[in-house]
Amino acid sequence: MGKRALITGIAGQDGTYLAEHLLEQGYEVVGLMRGQQNPKAPLVRALLPDVQLVQGDLLDQGSLIAALESVQPDEVYNLGAVSFVPLSWQQPALTTETTGLGPLRMLEAIRIVCGIGEGSRSPRPGVSFYQASTSEMFGLVNGSPQNEQTPFHPRSPYGVAKAYAHYITQNYRESYGLFAVSGILFNHESPRRGIEFVTRKVTMNVARIALGMEQKLRLGNLDAQRDWGFAGDYVKAMHMMLQADAPKDYVIGTGVTHSVRDLVRVAFERVGLDWEKYVEVDPQFFRPAEVDTLRADPARAQEVLGWRAETTFEELIGSMVDADLARLSGSCSREYLEIA
Repeated sequence: MGKRALITGIAGQDGTYLAEHLLEQGYEVVGLMRGQQNPKAPLVRALLPDVQLVQGDLLDQGSLIAALESVQPDEVYNLGAVSFVPLSWQQPALTTETTGLGPLRMLEAIRIVCGIGEGSRSPRPGVSFYQASTSEMFGLVNGSPQNEQTPFHPRSPYGVAKAYAHYITQNYRESYGLFAVSGILFNHESPRRGIEFVTRKVTMNVARIALGMEQKLRLGNLDAQRDWGFAGDYVKAMHMMLQADAPKDYVIGTGVTHSVRDLVRVAFERVGLDWEKYVEVDPQFFRPAEVDTLRADPARAQEVLGWRAETTFEELIGSMVDADLARLSGSCSREYLEIA
């Protein structure tokens, strides 16, 4: 029989791509969703009809234990988080509880259910655990590119919470011998990206402008630089990490940076328009503490896992613009349901 995986954050961009990839690998996939009437559940079922759903909440330790005992997974992928960085300044406590302490609750649930240490309930073979870390932990970087040894200096409540989750995953690996790893993923996007994120904000508004539905695109810091890749490529690295001989943390990225200005230019070029005629800088979209430049050094992932990004920046942004044009024209395929 194939392996069974439990994914938190199943309704997000990464959760859907990861579920599809694992299903292709012969896995049985179960998604953890919060609440009996979660509004995203119908979308998940439409996009992923072969995925089972189970109730659970990263804020509730007991529900995680119950979910693990019910599902009995071989692998747990913790992708659930308050993931929109600007929101973390508005709701820092919720971000900390979900993004920081949520992984701790899941790790503790795994420890208990697997019978490691005191408080075991139903001992069973170990569960491999993946934690979704982020390049936002690097923050105010002291060198570029960033690799697994680069010090963290997070510049948002989100980045701080993720740093805690990263270290607690490392601590459980070293303290209890869990096969627990963190993937330090740099920015990764797709047509399923939430509309609140800058890439989708750009591609959706470019599509609206191209169709005569909008006149201007207002953005913050055009000089901020990120290492952007395709989410569908990055979830493959998550899976590879849990198949490795030994648990290690890995930086995942393309190794190439682009500015927000580059993002805007490429998106407008996709529809044959000059971006400078439509873009306005609006101070309200600047972050309280900006992370100016992030660039990955994915050498360890390339050498140990054999992973490499397959999709170029231009291909990625072009596919996102095309998908948003399709959405707005009413010809959107099932693949591009507004899932995130």
